[in-house]
Amino acid sequence: MTFTVLIPARLASTRLPNKPLADIAGVPMVVRVAQRVLTLAGVTPRVVVAADSLEIVAACQAHGVAAVLTRMDHPSGSDRLAETCDLLGLQDDEIVVNVQGDEPLIDPALVAAVADLLQKTPQAHMSTAAHAIDSVANFHNPNVVKVVLDANHMGLYFSRAPIAFPRDTPTELPRHAQPLRHIGIYGYRVGFLRQFPKLCQAPIEVTESLEQLRALWHGYRIAVFVTEHAPGAGVDTPEDLARVRQHFASLAT
Repeated sequence: MTFTVLIPARLASTRLPNKPLADIAGVPMVVRVAQRVLTLAGVTPRVVVAADSLEIVAACQAHGVAAVLTRMDHPSGSDRLAETCDLLGLQDDEIVVNVQGDEPLIDPALVAAVADLLQKTPQAHMSTAAHAIDSVANFHNPNVVKVVLDANHMGLYFSRAPIAFPRDTPTELPRHAQPLRHIGIYGYRVGFLRQFPKLCQAPIEVTESLEQLRALWHGYRIAVFVTEHAPGAGVDTPEDLARVRQHFASLAT
């Protein structure tokens, strides 16, 4: 299986300035993400950081990680990824996987599974992942994005609301449809990724603030890999960063 992992990284961050360069046991966070993906057994994907600043590019190159400089004014991560595909000269039929630059604990096997699913599902234009929700609190938490699937594990809808909603037992988890938490990792066919930023925003996308709904609204299909394991937490806040630093410090002792 051949695919490319793209890691978008930009310095601007409201809650954690200069997040891609945050030090984690002597290594910038975005480099930690790339190194983590490269530990994948049996598969050696091409891994490239899509940076918005020369500072990030230099930090990656200093640690032997490939990086390209993209425009600073992209309105979304998908725009940055599309430009990166052009800079790398990728063909429309190739597959890329978008791994966020704040996921230093990402499971490399999950990255491969998302790429493999898209490769084996020709009717899909994208792929992503999900895992089972096992608490009522998470089911009702709007910060936990839910996804419902059809019989072929294609995404029917993504929402911040509790779906599928158990009408007769609203204070419990659904009994007949396993609730799934969406994991923010995406596989794309490069040709579709080039088209995606040009599609008009969907009303449901704006309402839910979920970009993947644009694909569904325009009739494109998203294959969903359901993993048994919850992913390692990302880094959004100083508290998250402290926790990840502690994790890596414990590995060194």
